[in-house]
Amino acid sequence: MKISAAIITFNEERNIERCILSLSDLADEIVVVDSFSKDRTKEICLKHGVKFIEHAFPGHIEQKNYAIQQCSHDYVLSLDADEALSDELKASLFKIKNSSNPKKAYRFNRKTNYCGKWVNYSGWYPDVKIRLFHKDAGAWGGRNPHDSYLVKDSKDLEWLKGDLLHYSYYSVEEHLKQAQKFANIAAQAMYERGEKSNQFLVWIKPIAKFIRNYILKLGFLDGAVGWKICTISAKATYWRYAQLLTLQKS
Repeated sequence: MKISAAIITFNEERNIERCILSLSDLADEIVVVDSFSKDRTKEICLKHGVKFIEHAFPGHIEQKNYAIQQCSHDYVLSLDADEALSDELKASLFKIKNSSNPKKAYRFNRKTNYCGKWVNYSGWYPDVKIRLFHKDAGAWGGRNPHDSYLVKDSKDLEWLKGDLLHYSYYSVEEHLKQAQKFANIAAQAMYERGEKSNQFLVWIKPIAKFIRNYILKLGFLDGAVGWKICTISAKATYWRYAQLLTLQKS
């Protein structure tokens, strides 16, 4: 098996080198599709000899499907710039690469680092992702900005040991800013699909989100980090439904 690694980027100078280095001895090709970054992302990528393509950003789902099309090999390992392979996951991927009868797609857990601490609960772990797949196994879908890989046949899917390491937010302020941005994108996508909001949903949805993540998903076991993650997730839900209601009224 030959593997193309596909990464989409925009202003990822603090993350992209870690991602590339974790792939360097596994991937036969690294493809970076960049949305015209204004920082050192391009410089860092070219230093490591990746296939670097600049392409206007049409949306997370569309950009990731475009990146697949730029890959030379049949199997694609799709990572975000703020992700990297753990040693255990890399060992599992090497076994698959050297197997004689691979599946069409593979999924594994993603573990998130939040402000320097690893999150074990709060609805964030285990965060199962499909990231290695044959080009004809399916396509990226879901709801922007929260994309997911959709396989045509679940029988072609296998789980691998090891964590995909996700270096998410370096500060709480950064998390709040991103949550607000993603809430607005999600509200617009919901509006275009004809989904509706009302005053009841604006308030009950955030409460349900907090209860789910902090109590049912054991967020309290993550301590202060769990409290912060769960409260911001609830705020993001409020922003999403409030913005959808605003779009309906306008």
